[in-house]
Amino acid sequence: MPDEPFAAPAGETPLHGEAPAAKKKGPLKRIGSGVGRLTRPRQRFQMPSSQGGLRIIIATDAWKPQLNGVVRTLDTLGEILSRFGNEVRYITPNEFRSVPLPSYPEIRLSILPNRRVAKVINDFKPDAIHIATEGPIGRAARRFCKRRGYPFTTSFHTRFPEYAAERWAVPISWGYAVLKDFHKDGETMMVATPGLVAELKERGFTKMKLWARGVDLEAFRPGDRSFLDHLERPIFLYVGRLAVEKSIEDFLALDLPGTKLVVGDGPQRAELEAKYKSAVFAGPKFGEELTKYYQGSDVFVFPSRTDTFGLVNVEALACGVPVAAYPVRGPLEILEGAPEGCGAMDEDLRAACVRAFEQRDPAACRRHAEKFSWEAASRQFIANLETPGFDEDFWLRSAKMID
Repeated sequence: MPDEPFAAPAGETPLHGEAPAAKKKGPLKRIGSGVGRLTRPRQRFQMPSSQGGLRIIIATDAWKPQLNGVVRTLDTLGEILSRFGNEVRYITPNEFRSVPLPSYPEIRLSILPNRRVAKVINDFKPDAIHIATEGPIGRAARRFCKRRGYPFTTSFHTRFPEYAAERWAVPISWGYAVLKDFHKDGETMMVATPGLVAELKERGFTKMKLWARGVDLEAFRPGDRSFLDHLERPIFLYVGRLAVEKSIEDFLALDLPGTKLVVGDGPQRAELEAKYKSAVFAGPKFGEELTKYYQGSDVFVFPSRTDTFGLVNVEALACGVPVAAYPVRGPLEILEGAPEGCGAMDEDLRAACVRAFEQRDPAACRRHAEKFSWEAASRQFIANLETPGFDEDFWLRSAKMID
């Protein structure tokens, strides 16, 4: 909390503190948080002082122990922001009773989160609220903000319309209509790449800003390759969820020399293990152990056509491992301008794998990965926080990320 209240622009109410009491009109109405009936003036946040760090709420339905790019993105963002002296409070499914998503049990759907979400926000008194996902927790946070008149930002991480079409035959147009409705009331929607911004604009999304992704260059780095020397080389590695929308069979069905190594878990694991017995399934890996799997491999294979970015590609490059992928959103942006030796893209995924292996240059991979700085990505996130009347320099100063 700042020592002195920040003066809000004329006509606006400060963001933490008390708003003037309104005259009661008619019966009391329930507030959007589900906490109970409105018996006091609605709280308003106070604008942060530019001399201190920010208090930021990140509401997300994707969290540990899930192994995916969304979780790693949000976790790393929090670590970087905390390092600069800010305080980040996550609201995650781990705080609620939950049920597994049908056909996707590692994703938990929180049950009736409204009351708890409202209490967390009220108790924490954040300077900014970011809603990262469109599930029950994201919807509870959005509902609370809309009812209270709090500004909030959102981000687009996952192509749920394509996933729903693949799994449950839901028309893609329906899925995007739901997402447009969810994101339209935020101050801005953060998107990973310029190409995705253009694509979503064609689908009718508005108020978008770029939030590029980064990689933890200390955690993911070249190292001892002997960790995987017990496997026949070359080693072609996949890291991520084992689910139908990831097109993993496109990789496992390829006629490649050496070993196909799969790191991760998901609803398709048992089926894939039974069908592709020559492949090595290592299960989910985290932290330093995950880094060792990257370091010991020869080529990283990314068969997905539906990811918005594909953070695992940058993690592999940071470990000196080239990428083989289809020429689609994500890999296109990551490998754009990359020198020879960083990987290959081709509609023939086998050709991309072979070329990535034959031309591999670990030093070039690492140099290219160094362009994806998490510190820069975190500054971009902070700059995207919007409240009418305050520019991005104000937020960056408040977060202690510029002088």
